[in-house]
Amino acid sequence: MLFGLACGIFAFTIAAGAVGSLAAAFVIAVIVAALVGWAWRARPLVPIDEAASPRGLKIVALVATVAALVQLARLAVFMVDPTKPGYSQVPASDWEVRHSCLSAYFVAARAADHVPNIYADSLYTSPDDDPTTIRKARMIGPFKIDVYEYPPPFLLLPRALRTVFPDFLRFRMMWFGLNSAVILLAMLVLARGLGPAAGTRALLLSPLMWAAAPTLSVLQKGNAQALVIAISILAMALFERRRWGMGGALLAYATVSKLYPGLLVVYLIARREWRAVAWTAGMSVALAAVTVIDIGSAPFVAFLDHLPGLVGGEAFPAFRNPMAVAINYSIPGLVFKLKLFGAPGMTFAAAKVVGWIYTLILLAVIVAIGRRPVAARQKPLVWLGIIILATLRSPFLPQGYAGFPALVLLVLLGAMSALTPKTLAAVLLTWLALNIAWPMDWPMDPRLLALLSTIPQVVTIALAIVALRRSGREAAIAATT
Repeated sequence: MLFGLACGIFAFTIAAGAVGSLAAAFVIAVIVAALVGWAWRARPLVPIDEAASPRGLKIVALVATVAALVQLARLAVFMVDPTKPGYSQVPASDWEVRHSCLSAYFVAARAADHVPNIYADSLYTSPDDDPTTIRKARMIGPFKIDVYEYPPPFLLLPRALRTVFPDFLRFRMMWFGLNSAVILLAMLVLARGLGPAAGTRALLLSPLMWAAAPTLSVLQKGNAQALVIAISILAMALFERRRWGMGGALLAYATVSKLYPGLLVVYLIARREWRAVAWTAGMSVALAAVTVIDIGSAPFVAFLDHLPGLVGGEAFPAFRNPMAVAINYSIPGLVFKLKLFGAPGMTFAAAKVVGWIYTLILLAVIVAIGRRPVAARQKPLVWLGIIILATLRSPFLPQGYAGFPALVLLVLLGAMSALTPKTLAAVLLTWLALNIAWPMDWPMDPRLLALLSTIPQVVTIALAIVALRRSGREAAIAATT
């Protein structure tokens, strides 16, 4: 029933965007919820082990499930009716209400076939913007248009969806439901792969991920980060099932869209999983070719010109805002946090040096991890650990979505543990730490906010390290027994 309700919420927003009638969307949502609930009762996707669920976990799961469903339902209202900001995640923050990462994808997708440079500021930024102050965005309806910072092939999906959802507000409704559904599918696949006992615990802990601030933030703003992470997980799971074509297509799209999933390809190379590597490489070439056929080669030329600024950070207008600097989780971003405290020499050049040093260390770590044996049930820990460390390489990784993969990893780590009261308390405290956030338009000294955001940043990094160490330790134990 609970999964049915969640699917009903997601179906409601997709249907509302497709048919434009809330009444019809509600009917469709009820039907979807009923069908999913019936199908789950008839044949659960994850085998349930009642003995694996201590009473404390069931209580936490019940409270978290209610909180998650209420929050998702509230967000669904804001998705279908943006004139009701009271249903948004943080109604008291105009920045949180009006910021839309999705707007950049929509505008770039709309312009790509007739504007040579989809990275031109004129598409996203107001003509009277002062480059020495906080960026002044153009508007699309009630939302501020974000800047587009992805490679051109990412636009294949938004452009395809725009043929059905040509209006931004209806596109936004659909995108919320689609992203949520893909995340749910990825969580179910992960839980199923853990076996009945750990899988049951993963299902019970997963509402913590849905009720968390980073998840709600990424869904409300429409940022593709959660979608890309989810399809990367699905791709790796498909490779485990020897579904090379589908897995390669998903990992290829993730890689040509956000670049950092390419470090999973490095992991596959280190493990000598050549079929997975070949399918991913081939699909990447195919996606690039389809993009050229669709919008021409000019966006690729513009991307190559824009790429140094993306890698170094100069292309991100967020660095003009001290509050945005304060909530940046990235490793190169530490340079600009130090600048807030008056440290000398903290420039983009210094950030680039830090970024490339981190890149070399990360590559060495991934190769070392790939060359060691890993137990089958520990592999998702490795995938997520690599994904988290890879995301930290970006010059700008804001609090709005930085903690999402850490929440997924926390669910898996908790599920794979004997959930004693002490362990469950540790999971909840970690969850609380990952929920630390502060809207950028609320008053606070940026230096204090930088210190505050360091807490979830450190927890995120620590979770990745714990996951990678644990996977290696279990493999070593298995090898000696």
